Amino acid sequence: MRVVSGIQPTGNLHLGNYLGAIRNWVRMQDEMEAANRAQATGSDSAQANQCLFFLADLHAISLPHVPADLRAATREMAAALVACGIDPERSILFNQAQVHAHAELQWLLNGTARMGWLNRMTQWKDKAGKNREGQSVALFTYPVLQAADVLLYQATHVPVGEDQKQHLELARDIAQKFNNDFCAEDAPVFTLPEPIIPPEAARIMSLRDGSAKMSKSDPSEMSRINLSDDADTIMQKVKKAKTDPEVLPGEAAGLEGRPEALNLVSIYAAMSGESVDAVLARFAGEGFGKFKPALGEVLVESLRPISERFNALRADRESLDAILARGAARAREIGIPTLDAAYNALGLVRGRG
Repeated sequence: MRVVSGIQPTGNLHLGNYLGAIRNWVRMQDEMEAANRAQATGSDSAQANQCLFFLADLHAISLPHVPADLRAATREMAAALVACGIDPERSILFNQAQVHAHAELQWLLNGTARMGWLNRMTQWKDKAGKNREGQSVALFTYPVLQAADVLLYQATHVPVGEDQKQHLELARDIAQKFNNDFCAEDAPVFTLPEPIIPPEAARIMSLRDGSAKMSKSDPSEMSRINLSDDADTIMQKVKKAKTDPEVLPGEAAGLEGRPEALNLVSIYAAMSGESVDAVLARFAGEGFGKFKPALGEVLVESLRPISERFNALRADRESLDAILARGAARAREIGIPTLDAAYNALGLVRGRG
């Protein structure tokens, strides 16, 4: 089993990123290690279950960006992932730009992908808006690079949320067509990856608007809990989070039509490992004057070790660069045989320069 997943280096990770994706990555890493121990694979790493997690810096250039900010954000994201529990010794952590095979394989797959397939991608429609003619080609072909990201490593499984299911289906379509068009039936180049639907994560919304997702792009710092926030900042943000005047109900059904209340209770449940109903059973009939301090304490205690390690790691550029370089070297070793096979299947000779 080989799991591959990536995240764009947007910098300044917040609580929504952690609960929505990164915590699941850490869980998968731990499950892989447990499976390897059970299988007693020993030093035969080629047969071991593996996780590859990458920073999608090549994807980031599909939209306008500041180069210096992208470079800094890539290091910062690496620091955040390690602080959250991604272990570079147990998982392969790297950034795309250091593994040239991602871009090479995308170009090879562009010959198999079809314009009609890409035109149907809902994220293309959402990001391009009405100004499609003014968007970069990279934004349009973004899903082909995503396909290359996972097919390069013969990924067997890819964790996907609702917004990425369509892109994984496209990767499977590209892989299947390539295998059918260029490979013997008993010798396909690409593995067709299966989706991993992570355990349902709390949908973390803005602290200022319960109908909008928590996002770095929100101009208000008070809308989100950043992983770099200290205890005082977290408590202040929770204290000022938008709520309503009603007391908390005894069960989840009573939060219907109360998005801000639901958001805060959901955050408490996600951080404490309890169900929403269990949290409400404890605070039923209480107002937010009592609930918010309790929520703040849960957040502070849970995020303190992450915040402390993150702030220490991001100041150590040399160590972060070394982690990404080692990860990239391991990723290249895994990916090159697939790239060579793709070139060969297309009747091309891959240069070594």
